[in-house]
Amino acid sequence: MFKKAFSGFNKRKVKVFFLFLICSFLAWFLSNLSEPYESRANFNLNYKNLPDTLLLGNNAVNSIEAKLRTSGFKFLYYNFVNKRVEVDLSQVVNNNGNYVLPEDVLKKQMELQLSQSISLIDLDRDELIVDLYQVATKEVSIKANLDVQFQQNYILEGDPIITPNVVLVKGPKSEIDTLNTIYTSKITLGDVSSDFSKDVLLVFPKNLSNSIFSINRANVSGKVVKFSERVFDIQIRVFNFPSGYQVNTFPNSVSVLCKATIEQLKSITAEDFEVIADYKQLNGSNNNMLFLEITRKPENVHGVRLLENKVNFVLEQK
Repeated sequence: MFKKAFSGFNKRKVKVFFLFLICSFLAWFLSNLSEPYESRANFNLNYKNLPDTLLLGNNAVNSIEAKLRTSGFKFLYYNFVNKRVEVDLSQVVNNNGNYVLPEDVLKKQMELQLSQSISLIDLDRDELIVDLYQVATKEVSIKANLDVQFQQNYILEGDPIITPNVVLVKGPKSEIDTLNTIYTSKITLGDVSSDFSKDVLLVFPKNLSNSIFSINRANVSGKVVKFSERVFDIQIRVFNFPSGYQVNTFPNSVSVLCKATIEQLKSITAEDFEVIADYKQLNGSNNNMLFLEITRKPENVHGVRLLENKVNFVLEQK
């Protein structure tokens, strides 16, 4: 019985001993953390205020090491957070073709972003060389990559409307000089009989790795109208025949098919067309056939074509 009681007493002593040991260690650890230390820490760089004439390259430095003096608590904190400082590039200077931030400028920027309880002693470099290069800007037109299948007797009135119709490109002059057009991603529409409007992404060339674009999408819309067809009988005019002769064509008129909206067709007359045959096309041959050409037609119609593109003729002396 006494042996059992003595054993329980010893266990309690061991527990109390370890409790005091742990408390002593914590007290020592906290006391040491409150003391000032000097150590090094890495900071991720976030560039801002880039000058309009410069662009940040792909090889820009993204971190920097700094020697700091602060309490152990602060260093413990820095081991568990993502340390980031902003670098103001409006203060960058051109030094023999390299864009740099001197050490004093960089240190001042960093000190303003550190806690007052942290002292910045030095950096791992005398200056920060920033991967910047001169850029040019250019407005490039946007074109729609449009594949539309219409219902019978429907057609697109005019060109598709693209909003906005240009994109501002900023990049190296050698890279963007030959860029004249940016296309939208493909728009496929079927059985269309009414107006349409689509927001689509732009497709940028893969070789423009150092260029940036002001937008990445555009709206493509189109006005769809119903059309009809009408045939006009147009007199044939012959030019450049020999002096002292006249040319009689057989027939002396030709049918022209005009495709337009119903409203347009109401105002179109035969006088809006001109069909000619140029006698010079024979070039001295004995051929008795002339090819025809439409030289005048109404504006903004959807299609005009000759139903016959050649006629026979007879050259008669006056």
